[in-house]
Amino acid sequence: MDALLTALADPARWRLVSLLAERPRPVGVLAQLAEARQPQTTKHLQALERAGVVTSQRTGQRRIYALRTAPLRELAAVLTRLADTADQVGGPRETYDRYGLSLHTERLAAEESGWADGRSFTFRRSLTGRPELVWRHLTEPSLLARWWTPDDLRVSELVFEARPGGRIVQEYRDAEDADGSDLVAGRAEGVVEDVRPGERLAYRLSPLLPDGSPAFTAHLDLGLRPTDTGTDLDVHWRITDSTIESADFIAGIEIGFGQSLDKLAATLAVDPHDTDSTEHDSDTRSTK
Repeated sequence: MDALLTALADPARWRLVSLLAERPRPVGVLAQLAEARQPQTTKHLQALERAGVVTSQRTGQRRIYALRTAPLRELAAVLTRLADTADQVGGPRETYDRYGLSLHTERLAAEESGWADGRSFTFRRSLTGRPELVWRHLTEPSLLARWWTPDDLRVSELVFEARPGGRIVQEYRDAEDADGSDLVAGRAEGVVEDVRPGERLAYRLSPLLPDGSPAFTAHLDLGLRPTDTGTDLDVHWRITDSTIESADFIAGIEIGFGQSLDKLAATLAVDPHDTDSTEHDSDTRSTK
């Protein structure tokens, strides 16, 4: 496949392939139609033949070249599979496009400091597991690290001190950045404000700009209510102190935090009675 792609990448060879798609032709005629010198045309045809996309045979004094369609159909099938993967409903590309639309809207709105102050977001999830277990996933760093990022990111540093005045640090990287060589995707710092185990958790959290200053302050209020099947979790976001540069962050709240909560729901669904709080991500520094 690599040899085929390399052969087809040359515009002159692509022109010859297009001509041979119409009918088999001799070298001299191909050179005329391609408006190229015959020795140069011969070299291109030989390269295409080595790549398996054309075949040739001698007829009298002439060598006739013809297109081999099977490699092209194989390539078309591969390209179709790639396109289908990218276009899958609910897939990463769809999320990327949704974020792009939100990003455009928020950047247009961010004309001055405070532009997003007062904006709010509400999330609700019905979770498997009693409030005590859900609470642990909301407050214990080793469990938080399992879900507290969108799908394409991973927690690389996490501090969550579950007490009033407790410190919060969240740093995250690309999920496939195994050795930490890529740039940090984001970092946020905050403070815990209210702790009622199994009932309510409130804290403020500020994503940081590249210069270390806050992009905005998010005030999060998480309420837990027991149900017959587990726990209802209600999350309310409220924004203050928004800067013009916060548009890129705010554009991703609804998508990103929604994905995080979906990961939490999936984690709890695997084992709604999980009591293991000792597992730590190898890349996460946790403080409690």
